[in-house]
Amino acid sequence: MNKLIKIIVPVVLLALCLKVDAQFIGNVGDVQMDERELYTMTKQMGQFIHRFNYEEDQYGKRLYPGDKDFRSTAKRKDVLPLLFDLNNQRTGGTLRDFFIEDLTKNNQYMEFLGGEWYSEVSAKFIWKGKAVDISMIMALEKEGLGSKWVISNVFFSEFQKYFPHGEMAEREKHFLHPMSHELDFMNIYKVFNDPQIIEYYASTDYLPDYLTLFFYEIKQGNLKFDHVENVKFHVFQIDNWYFEVSWFNRRGYNAGWLISNLVYLKDNEKEALLKIYQPKK
Repeated sequence: MNKLIKIIVPVVLLALCLKVDAQFIGNVGDVQMDERELYTMTKQMGQFIHRFNYEEDQYGKRLYPGDKDFRSTAKRKDVLPLLFDLNNQRTGGTLRDFFIEDLTKNNQYMEFLGGEWYSEVSAKFIWKGKAVDISMIMALEKEGLGSKWVISNVFFSEFQKYFPHGEMAEREKHFLHPMSHELDFMNIYKVFNDPQIIEYYASTDYLPDYLTLFFYEIKQGNLKFDHVENVKFHVFQIDNWYFEVSWFNRRGYNAGWLISNLVYLKDNEKEALLKIYQPKK
């Protein structure tokens, strides 16, 4: 009997230990992690914004106006470094420290409906029978009392081929004489001689509308959506800064939505970039 007990008790204890350990294991995608890792992981972009503003602590506890620690500058300084990809040299060191100091000194925060932040959705499409990569830029737009994501621009290499960026000297060779109207525009045939450079005859501030081309190709049945491959975010909301937020699915306490790129960018330098993300603004 004693011999049987000696065999059974260790087995029961092992089973109990495995049961307890299982309570601390979770899965995110194909990565298995313990409960502490799940709490510290920034699992949603909304959660990233809350932690960025210190409206949620690093363990997932939400903070609201009236809580003594809500947007606490001191605690925010402790949490902000954890929102960076710590394996990336581009988002570390003095640049990151300068960014955090700038944020906390000037009390700058991210606002969900604050504009000037975009999602880049990289997807696979089938174009004329072959698989292609297209990036869709998504922007938030107010809708009644709420908001919605809309497609503000697309990047597709095949579309870019339609509008090659020629040298200025070459572009200046192609023009219609200012007195062309006096000849009833009889020289307008020049515009159509070479379809590949027809845009040279447009206004100097002309920009190709890739989004319209995108919709047209879909309506024609030439372009068909297949699946989303990757999502990341581009944030321009912070004065004199730009940063990207990407998804890192891995073990440890530095996972989820994290800052993957950081650039000191003067506000006047942002204007040209913003036209790429939302040309109609």
